[in-house]
Amino acid sequence: MRRNAFFSLPPYGEGKGYPSGVGVEPRRRMSVPQPPPPQPSPTRGEGVATARRDRLLAAMAAAGIDELVVYGNAWQGDYLRYVTDFGILEGHGIAVIAVDGATELFLDSATDAERAEAEVPGVAVRLAGDIARAVGARLDRTANHRIAGAPRRFLPAWLADAARSFTIEDGTALLDRLLMHKLPAELDAIRRAARIADEAYGEFVRAVAPGRRQFEIVADLEAYLRRRGCPDNFMIIGSGGKDVFGMTPPSERRIAAGDLVTTELTPAVEGYYVQICRTLVAGKATTAQASAFAIYREALEAGVAAVKPGATAADVARAENDVFRKFGLGDYVTSKYTRVRGHGIGLFCDSKPHILEDVDTPLEPAMTLIIHPNTYHPDVGYLVLGDAVVVTDTGVEVLCATPRELFEVPA
Repeated sequence: MRRNAFFSLPPYGEGKGYPSGVGVEPRRRMSVPQPPPPQPSPTRGEGVATARRDRLLAAMAAAGIDELVVYGNAWQGDYLRYVTDFGILEGHGIAVIAVDGATELFLDSATDAERAEAEVPGVAVRLAGDIARAVGARLDRTANHRIAGAPRRFLPAWLADAARSFTIEDGTALLDRLLMHKLPAELDAIRRAARIADEAYGEFVRAVAPGRRQFEIVADLEAYLRRRGCPDNFMIIGSGGKDVFGMTPPSERRIAAGDLVTTELTPAVEGYYVQICRTLVAGKATTAQASAFAIYREALEAGVAAVKPGATAADVARAENDVFRKFGLGDYVTSKYTRVRGHGIGLFCDSKPHILEDVDTPLEPAMTLIIHPNTYHPDVGYLVLGDAVVVTDTGVEVLCATPRELFEVPA
């Protein structure tokens, strides 16, 4: 597992902080598909990368931007990957792309620089110990051009300083729109990732057993995904009862009979992440567990039903949260117990728009989201349930095929 929500790199130059993830049938056993044979690693997505690049250059030209400066690091590399098709694994990176398509990639990791030269031959790779000043020297040569940065708030402060010979405008909104609204080739990669996510959850169910430690289960999933040609996966896990208030990277905690075992699986294909959230019980579900889970399923169904063109992220969050309020659980949809009710997915596992009642981003066709009413339940503990979706011209397409049920494994 490459990405970790708790041990991530901060934006360049920002100190040591980390940037800122109806009825129930509890006694049905999951019909788990048998794993397919190992697959070769997928070829790099030259087609999707070319389509992205053409779209970006057209957007820059339409906005009158001569050069775009884009930042990424090993935690969040979606802006950088959109521009360069390079998936950064170490340190920090800044790309400069001109409106004619000429692209330079500045990296402070020798390992990543060597890999970039092999993986993105059309990009001029520059290794620099201080990438801010290296990029500054490059921009000094075109200081009279109109330059924009994305995400500008993450750019090194030195680059954005008014003392520089050049000015970097905020181009974040332009790139955000491209990242949120997927091209057909991007949607194809996302649908393939969704199929792998479903298959991986079946493998997760097979891996869970009382006595096993969390890290052993996650290691099984990582090995499975790598055999499937999918080396990149964001995954967190939780196990226990009312003492558990969320999910974390895997620990040495052992699964015990009666535990709720939750996971958020997020494999990627050609850099595109798709997420699935599910809960299982080690043993037979109790009446309390089954009753609680029914609320989450109703909330997920309400959230998915609210997804359509013209609706907003707030509308979806409100539809989910209103179900909890109906059952007297309104406190558990606040920031005290939960972070978001879903979010965008794509080249980052937790992208815009965040599904919250104060986010008025309109939903439009070809946007991809994970809808998940994950939160703490006072009677049983932390529960998760979430499906990835695509906004269509008329409504919504659900990408996850795994049943929305509270699964059980033998205790």
